[in-house]
Amino acid sequence: MVPNNMKHLVIALSAILLSATHSVWAALPTPVAPSTAPPAGDWIALIKGYIKDGGLVLGLSIAVIGFLWVAYLGFAKFNEARQGKAEWAEVGVLGIVGAVVLIFASYLLTEAAGVI
Repeated sequence: MVPNNMKHLVIALSAILLSATHSVWAALPTPVAPSTAPPAGDWIALIKGYIKDGGLVLGLSIAVIGFLWVAYLGFAKFNEARQGKAEWAEVGVLGIVGAVVLIFASYLLTEAAGVI
């Protein structure tokens, strides 16, 4: 059996904890609506909008990784050419082919963003 003064202590601590968490919830910002801006109350369109925005962010992340990878390969090939392990023409071909691939990937991402 719990003593009576212990019950009062538990109730007081619970009230303090409840009031502390209430102020934390009050400080949260409102969520940002997706770019499609569905009407209020349309939960399906809201979820579709968030999925669309997530897909666009994922595609842009993949594009950034591609840009970084081509840049890394270009610097590595340039370093090999400076050391005499590769031809300078290989550096030029890598630069041209890398630029074409990145432009094509950017085009595909732009088209996919319009389709989504």
